[in-house]
Amino acid sequence: MRAAIVFPGQGSQFVGMADVWNTHDAARAVLDDATAAIGRDVVVGSRDADALATTEFVQPAILACDVAAFRVLDALGVAFVGAAGHSLGEFAALVAAGVLELADALHIVAVRGRAMQAAGEARPGTMTALLGVGAEAAEALCDDARGDDVLLVANENSPQQVVISGSVAAVERAETLAAERKIRAVRLNVAGAFHSPLMEPAVEPLSAAIAEAAFSPPRFPIASNVTGTLVTGPAELRALAERHVVSPVRWEASVGALAELGVDTFVEAGPGDVLTKLAKRAAPGARAVAVSSPEAAAALAEEGT
Repeated sequence: MRAAIVFPGQGSQFVGMADVWNTHDAARAVLDDATAAIGRDVVVGSRDADALATTEFVQPAILACDVAAFRVLDALGVAFVGAAGHSLGEFAALVAAGVLELADALHIVAVRGRAMQAAGEARPGTMTALLGVGAEAAEALCDDARGDDVLLVANENSPQQVVISGSVAAVERAETLAAERKIRAVRLNVAGAFHSPLMEPAVEPLSAAIAEAAFSPPRFPIASNVTGTLVTGPAELRALAERHVVSPVRWEASVGALAELGVDTFVEAGPGDVLTKLAKRAAPGARAVAVSSPEAAAALAEEGT
């Protein structure tokens, strides 16, 4: 098995996400460290709808759960040849690959959450998923609906799923055009136009936090959201992290880059199974499995023994 580990980012399916990992010693240590780092109990907060509605809390909480899942897999001896993380999940990939220490990643992500929350309030926007179409059709839709506002493809998730991001008015026009073109559009429950120029106010505080952290060479390649290619240089990983929040997520290309590395199994670590489904579409010949509990991690480890 040549496996790559992939980490989810933000989403609405993460209520109670920390409870399942709190049962394993390796995972509990991560959750305890995260609680100390952000000054708020990650396990309790992940059950709190009000806490989960704030980008400031949910980003470090998801990072903690992603890394907790990885620590369990690592403790069980599951080895990986590459990694990627969707949006916020890329910071978990940096921790898993040994590029960032967990404490540094938690600090960066906490700053990222506050900065994105503030940017969303200062420059309001939203995001909508387009189902059944790829990037080309989505880009054409954005061109026709943009007008003088901000609107662009923010997530190239798979050949059949794309997310657009921009000002509220532009997204609403795009949704109207999508209905006319028989394209299904689903508005996302997000606090701003992530991965778009409307997040530009978040770049400076995020860059300052990143500048304080040490970036080490990864122990396996990371498929970058920004480039959709494999990256191994610490300086390049640092530069990409600084622009990550205003750059589109090239997830389909990232999965493809890992497949070209010879990966035959994509292991989604953390809450949910969204990336498992996307990997099956973006790399049809590969296996994809979600490890959303210590028991699932043990079952995967058993396969390799």
